[in-house]
Amino acid sequence: MRQIERRKADHIEVALKEDISTGYNYWDDVKLVHCSLPEVDLEEVDTSVTLFGRKLSFPLIVTAITGGYPKAKRINENLAAACAELRIGMGVGSQRAGLEHGDDGSYKVLKDYDVPLRIGNVGAPQLIAQRGKAPFGVQDLRSAMEMTDAHLLAVHLNYLQEVVQPEGDTRAKGCVDAIRSAAKELPLIAKETGAGISKDVAQRLKGIGVRGIDVAGAGGTSFSAVEKHRALKAEDMRSAMLGDTYHEWGIPAPVSVVWASVGIPVIASGGVMDGLQVAKGIALGASCAGMARAVLAEALESKQKVMERLGLVQAELKAAMFLTGSKDVEALGKKRPILTGETREWLSQ
Repeated sequence: MRQIERRKADHIEVALKEDISTGYNYWDDVKLVHCSLPEVDLEEVDTSVTLFGRKLSFPLIVTAITGGYPKAKRINENLAAACAELRIGMGVGSQRAGLEHGDDGSYKVLKDYDVPLRIGNVGAPQLIAQRGKAPFGVQDLRSAMEMTDAHLLAVHLNYLQEVVQPEGDTRAKGCVDAIRSAAKELPLIAKETGAGISKDVAQRLKGIGVRGIDVAGAGGTSFSAVEKHRALKAEDMRSAMLGDTYHEWGIPAPVSVVWASVGIPVIASGGVMDGLQVAKGIALGASCAGMARAVLAEALESKQKVMERLGLVQAELKAAMFLTGSKDVEALGKKRPILTGETREWLSQ
């Protein structure tokens, strides 16, 4: 197995077996205000939303999980089948393996299903030269989109993960210009991978032409923790200790939603596990939410298991909308949640 395939397999194994979440649940700091007189019938609550010109049955994207190694095809096929039937969005994991070695079927399987919003994925570090490796150009990015018949391409910002990986790509100078050039040619969104987006970075991303931001803030999977466990397995104690030091690093997901709301669509992700947290993200200003690890175990089993899990998420969201008197997603977005705990501390600074 190639190094890149081994790394992807390790990521899934670690995500299933180890405690890789940050120690604090920032979504618990966000409280929606109960409405005792909702003045809308539950069956009339409309969870549908239009995002990036695509109609979704409820505001959720199953964001990038995997691709590029043998088990990934089954995961992505079960997710794609479920997302197509439920009419929600889906993104694939980093397509670097597919671009460098050819698609093994784990990416293009997305083409086999009528997923209403399909999102490809490349890493920002791969847009610039790294240790003698040539950067991906616009044609490579276009190939990534064609591989999945994507409506959008996510450029993932994963420098926390890269700095902990012993094999990490840590050159960052020139990424802004590279994203700007690509955004002139292709529909891009920016996606963090667990450390959140600051207001300054959100404004820069909007200024260079990205069409949306997936905040992927702290509170969910810490890729520093993921790499720590990989390092322990390899008996690389220096990398393991570095990963442990930065396990809690990042901007809390709810804080990042607020900071990243700069006039382009925001995807609230980072520890989102249920429909109530989806509702909280919308109330904070997001256009939709994203979840990944929350459906990973189900994706390894079957389409039906994924559908059951995501169907519950929609029901939980609908209940939150009903209990706040929100007849549709637009109305939910106008609610003002109460903020407590560390999230309030962050936003008060």
